[in-house]
Amino acid sequence: MKIITITGNVKHVITLDPSVWIFDDRKFELDHFFSNIRDVQNKPRDLEIDRERLIREGTVSPPTLRSEKQYEKQKLLDGTFAIRLEPFLKNAEVADSAIKCLFKVKDEVLTVSFAKAKDAILCFSKNGKPLTEDGPVHVYFADGSNRKNPIKHLKEIQVI
Repeated sequence: MKIITITGNVKHVITLDPSVWIFDDRKFELDHFFSNIRDVQNKPRDLEIDRERLIREGTVSPPTLRSEKQYEKQKLLDGTFAIRLEPFLKNAEVADSAIKCLFKVKDEVLTVSFAKAKDAILCFSKNGKPLTEDGPVHVYFADGSNRKNPIKHLKEIQVI
């Protein structure tokens, strides 16, 4: 089990355990997020609204309770999921004077502006499996600038 800590210019040091995020309602499918990159503020709830609209329009048939449960279970087994970093920074109560974040990885430290780090996305599951080899998370920036080369082997996020 690998954990990540948020330290530095914060009121509370936070320890993150990505292995439990699969049960978190804030998770979303990473592929869907990047397919809608024009609307970075797209929330997971919007997906449910779009689906309901398609059912009402008759584009797709409404699911039965049984098929819905089976679909959700299969999605968990096959999906690539992520969660935003922002709520965790909020819980850590970052000082107003914060200007950057240091992402401490295997053998180096990557410096990112606090604004860009706050919008970061933490991918914790790929094709239904935890990121055990190069994880525990992959860090993507919301603008998609590092989509092909995410930050891997993250150990600590230090707010400066």
